[in-house]
Amino acid sequence: MRGFLGKFIGDKNFYRRVFAVTLPIILQNVITNFVSLLDNVMVGQIGTEQMTGVSIVNQLLFVFNLCIFGGVAGPGIFSAQFYGKGDIEGVKYSFRAKFIIAVSVVAVFIGVLIPWHDQLISLFIHEGQEALDLVATLNYGKQYLWIMLIGLPAFALSNCYASSLRECGETVLPMKAGVAAVIVNCALNYVLIFGKFGMPVLGVQGAAIATVISRYVEIAILVVWTHVHKERNKFIVGAYKSLYVPKALALDIALKGAPLLINEGLWSAGMAILNQSYSTRGLEVVSAVNISSTVSNLFFCAFFAFGNAVSILVGQLLGAGELEKAKDEDRKLITCSVLTSTFFGIVLFFTAKIIPDLYNTTPMVKEIASQFLMVNAFFMPINGFIHTVYFTLRCGGKTIITFIFDSAFVWCLSVPMAVLLSRLTGLYVIYIFIAVYSLDFIKTGLGIYFLKKGSWINNLVAEK
Repeated sequence: MRGFLGKFIGDKNFYRRVFAVTLPIILQNVITNFVSLLDNVMVGQIGTEQMTGVSIVNQLLFVFNLCIFGGVAGPGIFSAQFYGKGDIEGVKYSFRAKFIIAVSVVAVFIGVLIPWHDQLISLFIHEGQEALDLVATLNYGKQYLWIMLIGLPAFALSNCYASSLRECGETVLPMKAGVAAVIVNCALNYVLIFGKFGMPVLGVQGAAIATVISRYVEIAILVVWTHVHKERNKFIVGAYKSLYVPKALALDIALKGAPLLINEGLWSAGMAILNQSYSTRGLEVVSAVNISSTVSNLFFCAFFAFGNAVSILVGQLLGAGELEKAKDEDRKLITCSVLTSTFFGIVLFFTAKIIPDLYNTTPMVKEIASQFLMVNAFFMPINGFIHTVYFTLRCGGKTIITFIFDSAFVWCLSVPMAVLLSRLTGLYVIYIFIAVYSLDFIKTGLGIYFLKKGSWINNLVAEK
């Protein structure tokens, strides 16, 4: 029994290293998502239509956020392994690749959102059982979007810096920058949304202004600290002298990274289509999904952090050539993720009826939101497992398998089921949600298969 447990449970030194990486990330994510919850509640105080318009735009921006995340993830695979190998030039080239990709993604999304924002927001607006104002919802969404576009470059660059710092073992500074940003965001939301301290009442526009300013505060902290402490962040020395990336490395990043960028784009677009399918049951469902996702993200922080830990710790071990140790620590990290997800799932389940009461919205919206939260709570351990398996496959460079495991699964199974059930049946929205979520049992089986196969255990920088 002791030998069996030893495969899944680490020693004190293991957990000391794990929590040195995960705790700053968890703290940053908890604070960020808690403030997002407060923001959500504040916007919800001014009306259901305002909250719904903001939530629709945030679903569109979620696709952008995930594309940035996926775009920097490809070079990040090499960055972590280069750092484990001690190759600072390799880290610098990886940072440049992130910058190029981030700028490109920003340009594409601004080029899409400016001309087609009306049509995209309208996809989520459907009449339900309650007399909510569809036109007002559209207008509030447009007001929010136009301001949020200004913050896209700051978000993209922040991800370039924060991810590179984490991959080089510096997890505390990104946490501090994130905490500073959310404090600014929360304070400005209170002042600008409700018109405090002599400021005008700006409503959803105030929420957008607060978010944009907070993002520029975050990137300012990251950039200034990184460039001032060049002795600790040697990859930044000369990083902007040119955008040169060696051809062989650029090709490798493209081959490994393109599937990740495409994967994140397709996966997030798939999530948007799932939410759009649920929205066909009415605007109250859009509001309920918004409440549920905002609250659930607060509870998801633990397994999100363990995914980052896999990228950093396992990636560094692979780059250092310690393949068996990487496999052993990955198994223990996955166990940690599942156990902590189970704990937080239980907490979420027993608070699911209480949390929606924080919102100034209708009883129907609160009831649907509670039901969504209970389903999320039940599936949280499975989410914890799937999330860390995804990062395991990714840090070993198995980006094609990652693509199949993630976005191909969503588009081949989840999206068709949601679209068909929402269009061809009169099923209550929660039953559709459960049916779609239940497909993750299949994904769990695929994850177990890929882990046992072990093809992800690769040193990608051995000859570079």
